[in-house]
Amino acid sequence: MDISVVIPLYNEDESLPELYDWIERVMAQNNFSFEVIFVNDGSTDHSWDVITELAARSEHVKGIKFRRNYGKSPALYCGFKEAQGDVVITMDADLQDSPDEIPELYKMIMEEKYDLVSGYKQKRHDPLSKTIPTKLFNATARKVSGIKNLHDFNCGLKAYRREVVKNIEVFGEMHRFIPYLAKNAGFDKIGEKVVHHQKRQYGKSKFMGWNRFVNGYLDLMTLWFLGTFGKKPMHVFGFLGTIVFIIGFFAALFLGVEKAWALYQGIPMRLVTNSPYFYIALTMMMIGTQLFLAGFLGDLISRNSAGRNEYQIEENIRCGK
Repeated sequence: MDISVVIPLYNEDESLPELYDWIERVMAQNNFSFEVIFVNDGSTDHSWDVITELAARSEHVKGIKFRRNYGKSPALYCGFKEAQGDVVITMDADLQDSPDEIPELYKMIMEEKYDLVSGYKQKRHDPLSKTIPTKLFNATARKVSGIKNLHDFNCGLKAYRREVVKNIEVFGEMHRFIPYLAKNAGFDKIGEKVVHHQKRQYGKSKFMGWNRFVNGYLDLMTLWFLGTFGKKPMHVFGFLGTIVFIIGFFAALFLGVEKAWALYQGIPMRLVTNSPYFYIALTMMMIGTQLFLAGFLGDLISRNSAGRNEYQIEENIRCGK
């Protein structure tokens, strides 16, 4: 199969028929074999009914229905798990991503041998409350990830070589950082394509404003730490714990030696326990021990962690169990 299109959605029943017809038209014009995987993320409208109707009229449609709303990352994870195409393309369901971009994205993966191509909405039709946090976030993401050529990490329109989506784990809210996840997994040929961004025709955006920026920043720090120390937490916690403990130990030792020397010389001196430095040294030794134990426990957990991606799927269409 040439292409799998994965579409996570939440309350987008009005846009789905038009979106699918558009995708089907593009695929027919280019003679692509394809499938469209709709992942209904706990919608409260008639989205699943629409998906069922689309599946009844076209064998290219697959559907996954979550029992409740989990978020975009879980939806993408389940869609990636089902995808069979040589190229996997993701797009949002709100008609702001254009299916007309699909042929060029496919070409960049198959002919230009990119592992991942991310869309860049150079001209956006979003309010300032969304665009300003997005610019700040993307600047931070470029700096932390080291992927200097991407301007829009969170663009929903992306194309992947199938091996990429089968070898990364998208969890929590990490969909914002799929290029970073791919890079950490060894897929480092990452490109960008300027794509057309259309105005929303139905409903309203589910992702707005500064809360996305703050949450995205926290997720980015988590991903940086996991990518750097996730397989070796003892290296950071153990190292810091050892340094802090040694400083505290030698500070306490100095106080003890100083007291012993004063006693030997017959010089009056207050009790060691009356010095604030004694308690600072003792606290540092305790903190150092706790950091060391945190690293040890982190190593144990990382070696025995269970799967994080288990979601309640209420119903599916043409998808494996």
